[in-house]
Amino acid sequence: MKELFPAKQVWGFVFSLLLTFVALLVYFFNMSKAMGMTIFILTAFIQAAVQLVVFMHARETDDSKSIFMTLYCAIFLAIITVVGTILCMIWGWTY
Repeated sequence: MKELFPAKQVWGFVFSLLLTFVALLVYFFNMSKAMGMTIFILTAFIQAAVQLVVFMHARETDDSKSIFMTLYCAIFLAIITVVGTILCMIWGWTY
């Protein structure tokens, strides 16, 4: 049955605006660099998840397991790349 009012998308939009507002508070409250970056990273990952599930309809297809598996692999590779870059460039670790 088709919905006449896209309530899920409206709530996703409101939640995205709320996350953007929380990230904007970092600037107005002049938080420390570590606290600000922590809030930015958390809100960015949560907002990416909201965008993927609500607006890109990742759960609404038969291929959702493949979509999420690809996403998990991409996140894993991104984390490995960032940690490897930090190890090599900042801490000077070589093998």
